[in-house]
Amino acid sequence: MTTIRTATASDLPAIYNLVTELAIYEKEPDAVIATLEDYQRDFAEGLFECQVAEQDGVVFGMTLYYLTYSTWRGKMLYLEDFVVSQTHRRTGAGKLLFTRVLEVAKEKNCRLLKWQVLDWNKPALDFYAKYNATIEKEWWNGKIIF
Repeated sequence: MTTIRTATASDLPAIYNLVTELAIYEKEPDAVIATLEDYQRDFAEGLFECQVAEQDGVVFGMTLYYLTYSTWRGKMLYLEDFVVSQTHRRTGAGKLLFTRVLEVAKEKNCRLLKWQVLDWNKPALDFYAKYNATIEKEWWNGKIIF
């Protein structure tokens, strides 16, 4: 039985490991430079929240999100990461996690939930299509890394 619940500080090591697993899946194994200590500090400061999927006390999936603002829409929830461990994919846990994030966005009175997905990640694109999600192709991402 899969349980979806709000993460606590004690879940952060498992969340960090899942982020690392996601980076490997996304062909960016060296991209994770934030440390577990960064996660612990930033979680304690309320910079982000998470939901976790667990079974028999083992966390195997998570969503990491935070509030932000859209000048066009208003309050927005940004889904930074969403991952289910390879061993638990196709079990329905992803649907449970994503549904919970949608609920959180509504509970927080957000007008928009936004995230990124890689153009080659067909399983993820197919998953989001089931929710009639708009996948923007005309907006390019910009970033500066310090």
